Amino acid sequence: MKLILTQEVSGLGTAGDVVEVKDGYARNFLFPRGLATAWTKGGEKQVASIRKGRETREVKSLDEAKQIKATLESRTVKVPAKAGQSGRLFGAVTPAEVAEAVKAAGGPELDRRKIELTAPIKSTGAHEALVRLHPEVQAKVALNVVAG
Repeated sequence: MKLILTQEVSGLGTAGDVVEVKDGYARNFLFPRGLATAWTKGGEKQVASIRKGRETREVKSLDEAKQIKATLESRTVKVPAKAGQSGRLFGAVTPAEVAEAVKAAGGPELDRRKIELTAPIKSTGAHEALVRLHPEVQAKVALNVVAG
């Protein structure tokens, strides 16, 4: 089935890409989550608008991405979260909370969809997150989750 991606999907493509996937994957995963729409001839206009929007949000150049990477990797970001006595969190830290904490720490504004947590963060202490800044540049951000 031919689809137009409306958001970035790991291992498949970025927003605005036209991809070919199995019918079940499209029906059961991509469509319910709003990650893709069916491809049509009229959808080409939609692809153009999605790509234009993506270009304005994306980091403009490789050099700029490397500068942001250096900034992110040089500091530890403090993420406040509600926790119990034993240091266990009520819930988990989300990519949106990580993006907000980076911005509050004086870092650049990050898109929550570009932040990947390898495992759910459910305890206080030191953790790490991966930020995809550019197709060729990824930054590892050191996180310090504190009860707050």
